[in-house]
Amino acid sequence: MVKLTKEDVLHVAKLAKLDLVEAEVERFTPQLSNVINHFSELSEVDTVDTEPTSQTTGLENVYREDKVTVEGSLSAEEAISGSDKIHNGYFKVKAILEGRTDK
Repeated sequence: MVKLTKEDVLHVAKLAKLDLVEAEVERFTPQLSNVINHFSELSEVDTVDTEPTSQTTGLENVYREDKVTVEGSLSAEEAISGSDKIHNGYFKVKAILEGRTDK
């Protein structure tokens, strides 16, 4: 039987980018221990004669061939014609990466 510590729960919370208050840590410690114990029960299942499987539907290669058509498509000039925020032929948008505020 697994019994997690307060530090274990805080580590998991950090990985999940969760800020927990002390009351939440106290409440989640036994709950998370119970979840892990339920998963550990799976190790008791006899799977010696069970073949591994990655999917169960029997479907094979459900992809379709890509076909490019120009009908109904916009040219690059038509696509950017509705915006005044253009730079070198591309839409200009706010930066999405931290620390990159120069663009």
